[in-house]
Amino acid sequence: MEALTMADAEDQITVRVDESGWAWLVCEERLIVWKIGQTAVAKMSVCKELQLPPSDFACFADLVAISCPGPGEVATVQAISVMAVSREGTARYWPSLAHEGTYTETVADLGGNLCNFLTAVKGNSFVLSSYKNQLLRLSLDSSGKLQQRALQQGQGVLSGIGRRVSSLFGILAPPTDVTLHSLLWHKDSACLYTLTSCNVNKWEVDESSEHQVLSWDLSRNLKENISDAIWGSESNYEDMKEGVLVKYLDLQLSKHGLVILAAAWFPEDTPCLAYYCLVTVQDHGLQMSDEISVEVTKYNPPFQSEEELLGVRFLLPQFSGQAAYLFTEDMVFACSTGVGRGAVPEEKMSFGSPGDRLLGGGCCADLPIFFSQNSGLVAVVARESVSVLPETMEDSLFLSVAVEQEVPVVEGSSRMGTVAQEDKTKLLKKAFLLFCRKDLMSAQSMVDELFPPESDPESDAELDQVVTQIDLDLINDYPASDPRWAESVPDETAGFSNNYLILLHQLEDKMKAHYSFMDFLCQVGLLERLSLVAVRGASMATRLLLCEHAEKLAASIVLKNHHSKLPELVNRAILLALKKTGADIPTSLTPVDVFFREVSQIYTIFECLLEEEERVLKESHVDSVEWAQVVVNVNNIIKAAGQYRETKASLYKSPGFNTTEPEYIPWTASSGPGGLRTVIVRQHEVILSRVYPHAGSDLRNTLNEQLVALLDSYLDGYVTQLKSLNRPKDQERYNNLELEYTQKRSELLAPLLELGQYQWVTALAEKYCDFDILVQMCEQTDNQSRLQRYMAKFADQNFADFLFRWYMEKGKRGKLLSQPIAQHQQLASFLQAHEHLSWLHEINIQDYQKAHQTLYTLANAETRYFAKKKTLLSLGKLTALTSDFPNDVMQGKMDEIVEQERFLLHQETLPKQLLEEKQLNADTMPLLSAHSLINLYICDDNRRANEYDFKKALDLLEYIDKDDAVDVGALKCEIFCKALLRDDWSSVDGNDDPVEAAKDSVFVKILQKFIKEGVSLETYLPDVKDLLQSEELDRLKTKSYFDFLLRANYEHYMQVQM
Repeated sequence: MEALTMADAEDQITVRVDESGWAWLVCEERLIVWKIGQTAVAKMSVCKELQLPPSDFACFADLVAISCPGPGEVATVQAISVMAVSREGTARYWPSLAHEGTYTETVADLGGNLCNFLTAVKGNSFVLSSYKNQLLRLSLDSSGKLQQRALQQGQGVLSGIGRRVSSLFGILAPPTDVTLHSLLWHKDSACLYTLTSCNVNKWEVDESSEHQVLSWDLSRNLKENISDAIWGSESNYEDMKEGVLVKYLDLQLSKHGLVILAAAWFPEDTPCLAYYCLVTVQDHGLQMSDEISVEVTKYNPPFQSEEELLGVRFLLPQFSGQAAYLFTEDMVFACSTGVGRGAVPEEKMSFGSPGDRLLGGGCCADLPIFFSQNSGLVAVVARESVSVLPETMEDSLFLSVAVEQEVPVVEGSSRMGTVAQEDKTKLLKKAFLLFCRKDLMSAQSMVDELFPPESDPESDAELDQVVTQIDLDLINDYPASDPRWAESVPDETAGFSNNYLILLHQLEDKMKAHYSFMDFLCQVGLLERLSLVAVRGASMATRLLLCEHAEKLAASIVLKNHHSKLPELVNRAILLALKKTGADIPTSLTPVDVFFREVSQIYTIFECLLEEEERVLKESHVDSVEWAQVVVNVNNIIKAAGQYRETKASLYKSPGFNTTEPEYIPWTASSGPGGLRTVIVRQHEVILSRVYPHAGSDLRNTLNEQLVALLDSYLDGYVTQLKSLNRPKDQERYNNLELEYTQKRSELLAPLLELGQYQWVTALAEKYCDFDILVQMCEQTDNQSRLQRYMAKFADQNFADFLFRWYMEKGKRGKLLSQPIAQHQQLASFLQAHEHLSWLHEINIQDYQKAHQTLYTLANAETRYFAKKKTLLSLGKLTALTSDFPNDVMQGKMDEIVEQERFLLHQETLPKQLLEEKQLNADTMPLLSAHSLINLYICDDNRRANEYDFKKALDLLEYIDKDDAVDVGALKCEIFCKALLRDDWSSVDGNDDPVEAAKDSVFVKILQKFIKEGVSLETYLPDVKDLLQSEELDRLKTKSYFDFLLRANYEHYMQVQM
């Protein structure tokens, strides 16, 4: 402050605060460097004054930089080196801040251009820039002299490949006539950035070299985004956007990317305002992201000149936050980047009082720190304000953490790992309190220390437990300000109204606190990090458990409102619930106080409400008002349980990461004794079986509406559960649950359908896609137009296929095949898997060629029933004749069918006597193979068999399939043997003429038929020796004359044919 006091009014004074914990002030040719904050070293030893090189221009703090070999907070004075450069380029370097008189100098060669920025980089070296975008790297050689080297622009990892090609990779040759506005060094990534009037440039820097890896055109990539964000909603935007002017002012780096401060104005605006914007673009290494975020701040002063715009700079105190601070000589404007967490309210802080101005600033310890001429160093923090929490919740939270005041608010990350979970719970509560008091930056810092953003999975698992415990504490909070928890009160009936209001306000306060806690988790970046927590013996997504807490709060508020209207019913149910849970009731409190304090146990009352309802139904007369009203009242209370999730689901939605969450069973979908699913099923039965039959029309309407609301909640629980399982690894569990769901859905909706409550059934069946109920309803009401509407509405869920399958299962094939033209294509697709019906549809739409193909395919596939195959072939022939096949194709198809019909004729003409013997019915007998038919024709049961039967048997030999492994020659021999045995040869002796004796035999008649048909007996007949050796003729072999007779007839008829 001595330097400020001694300075003349016209002296230019500038200050810079460095994140290392050091600050420096430049006044004329004096440079004062000092350490910010507490230090173990004596005060005078950490404040040094150095003499700047002489200059014709006033020097400023941006041309001073310090270099620390380690963290600045612990670096000694001896380890700090300093460089200062005059505007003309004279560089002075002090190897150690401890020795003010020891320095070395050089003159930077920038072609006569004035310098504007200096920054320390790797290797105890520095980078100096000029207004004209020239960059020099200054470093000490082995002899202790300063050396300088120009940073090459537009050259590096892709140098030498040409401007056109290199531009594809984001590197452009340096344009001429540009102004450099910002120079930024990022130590962690070892990258140097510059912001010019038209580009953002990036270098990767190591100990002794640097390579430019990026040059990004601002005008091409940002101007339109900025214009859209400010004036995009204007009706004449397309006309005005070409006239928009943009100036790029400053550059900082955050976790979410590069943040550029830009000012835009439209000269023709009246008044013409300068709109300051923070533009965030992600740096992907060798290129910038296409995703650009533009946050238009509320700082939009009247446009004066471009020079005045350049007087605005900005700070980003937290790398992971979005709080930003624009500043000029006379003000600081707090705002947000719009990306990340830790936003601050937009607010302007003035430093324009007489004699005061800001001389500069910087960031240290995650705080924006400015240097005021009147006040010196000033840290900008969120002011202490009235908490957003209700007073009772604020007091309660404060009391819950007050006993731990000795635990520091901010601990080093190395120590946080050893803090017990209970302590972390209390510390996170403190952070929540700070947030509620609008001290956002302190809350964020505390959270980052407790749960570092890059922490391990074990720490994140602890985070889930801590967060759920705090939220559970909030909803189960003891009312610290309620005197009834400290001293006795009269019985409940005496002070009911006051008690009611107190309890209701307590529940509403808890809901406000829950909302604030959710906002806190979101703002400080914890909500997106939440994973899983154990609940009811299984894992659940933590965010869904937080939603469950809010649902129970909402249900408690509804129940408390009903309590004021139905005290007797609710009081009895509360007493039952407390008795079941074994809760203690202090003498100073009522059962209602105790029950509504522990919101997490609200579910225990629903089963008790049903028990009380059933008691009233049993004890009251059917005609009494209480008898039916108790059911209506219980319905109203139960149906409110799940309504919160429907309206507030967006608060608890998944962050969208590719994380697999476990099966989600909402508390409103819990099964087993006392579970809400069980309660609703019981209530469904009570309403329909005990109350509905005795109710009048008005009461029935009320009950129907309430029952539908209950079933809606019931079915929605199943749908929510199924959605959480819809992934390949849980397919078996999903299938089993879906089967259970469809069965329960049908069981609950079917009774309403039987009662003719079509309006209510429709609402639920449509919402939950119960196609069976919808089809039944349409059939009962003969509403075909509604069916057609469902086919369109549920087309993506194959409603048409379901309907067609339902018609088939119910045997309603007439309705199946009489669909309107609009459904013909869907019906045809469905019938592809049901060819036995598809040909009827094809005939109906006159596609005879397709009908013929279907029928012919069915006929070939038919292997069971003879009559069916014969009919299919006949229909196939008719459809072919009706179609417009070309003649040659038609003839081929007819020949194929006739050939099959010729084979079938052998079965069709089986003797009636034989069919009766074999107990075969011509209409139902199976389709027989050629071998089976042969055996039938020649068997002994065919007692009237003649030459025609045996001739058919022989004709059937040509239909024997080669794949049947049947010896056709042996079978032919067997047929002829059976034919010989049909005649009695005992009366024939050696004196008879063999030809004459056998002329009336079946065997000879067969030979005569072959001769008549022109069949060559010599080639067709089996060898006579084979016949005589056959076992079938053993009894004739003893007669020597038979041998002669058979040979004589063979020879005779062969000669006749010749």
